[in-house]
Amino acid sequence: MALDQPGMLNSLGLPKAPSQTRVVVAMSGGVDSSVVAAVLAEQGYDVVGVTLQLYDHGAALAKKGACCAGRDIHDARRVAETMGFPHYVLDYENTFRAAVIDEFADSYLAGATPVPCIRCNERVKFKDLLETAKDLDADCMATGHYIQRKMGPQKAELHCAADAARDQSYFLFSTTQAQLDFLRFPLGHLTSKAETRALAAKYGLSVADKPDSQDICFVPNGDYAAVIEKLRPGAADPGQIVDMDGTVLGEHRGVIHYTIGQRRGLGIGGLADPLYVVKLDPETRQVVVGPKEHLSTRIVPLREINWLGDAPLTSRTEWEVEVKIRSTRPPRPAVIRPLSDQTATVELFTPEEGVSPGQACVFYDTDSSRVLGGGWIHKG
Repeated sequence: MALDQPGMLNSLGLPKAPSQTRVVVAMSGGVDSSVVAAVLAEQGYDVVGVTLQLYDHGAALAKKGACCAGRDIHDARRVAETMGFPHYVLDYENTFRAAVIDEFADSYLAGATPVPCIRCNERVKFKDLLETAKDLDADCMATGHYIQRKMGPQKAELHCAADAARDQSYFLFSTTQAQLDFLRFPLGHLTSKAETRALAAKYGLSVADKPDSQDICFVPNGDYAAVIEKLRPGAADPGQIVDMDGTVLGEHRGVIHYTIGQRRGLGIGGLADPLYVVKLDPETRQVVVGPKEHLSTRIVPLREINWLGDAPLTSRTEWEVEVKIRSTRPPRPAVIRPLSDQTATVELFTPEEGVSPGQACVFYDTDSSRVLGGGWIHKG
């Protein structure tokens, strides 16, 4: 594409020819980021692929279904060779451990339900890797996330992906405005994953049929408890299962094996009404159970809010929005009442069950696909 006319923008929204535009592509070794790199390389951009080694290779090599293991680094390198652009592997193990894994273990032990993928985006990929991209004189950084960046009347805006089934906005709510100005998400407008795989096949990429990662990358087979026991010896110490009044109903095999809202596997059968886990108390090593109505939450306290609206969060006493409390649930109507520029309470119009500290609450515009930010749920 020739950009002869002043003011013309290339496909990444930058005012110069693709060949003069350096793009660092964050490559996990999966099909999504591989397609991003291939598309941009074909369009003539100066592409540099970067893959992060986030944890020990030896443990990772034999593992399938998660990103950033040894196989994935190999796959990313092959894509770079196929498309003819440079590829680098950066050792981020210490950063990842300090910024993501340790907090995951500690918050889980504190009875929270952490979402480490958000912290990884916030503290590693969109912070350290983004700074590395700038050190490489990149004009922007592209990722394979399913989310859209659109230019609004005032600034770059974050929007949900065109394909609701693939939308990753819940995991990217903490993207700051400065990061959003530098980031690009070339897959956000695609209407299905089939389109991505078709592009991979078109470019002859070896990852065209590679399965999507399912697990948190450092939690093999979704076994959180095993990972936390390894990181924090003694975390699986047994304790008591008690009801809301403190009556002992049975023994449990460690607080880390339970989650808020859990009903099955409590080992306290024979009761007239079903009981659910309503609270985890790591200090007393108690799992507190109660009837289902005690799981319902209407008021949700938030901290570490990242606000992406046009006016400051505190410029109003109330914001009517839609919110997601969990990544798998649709947005629900709610009101945000700011307490400061980073703290607020959210009132849900319809109570939600199983709201747990450590999860994210993500804000959406009621009249469009725009993501307005979000915050972290805490105990209040």
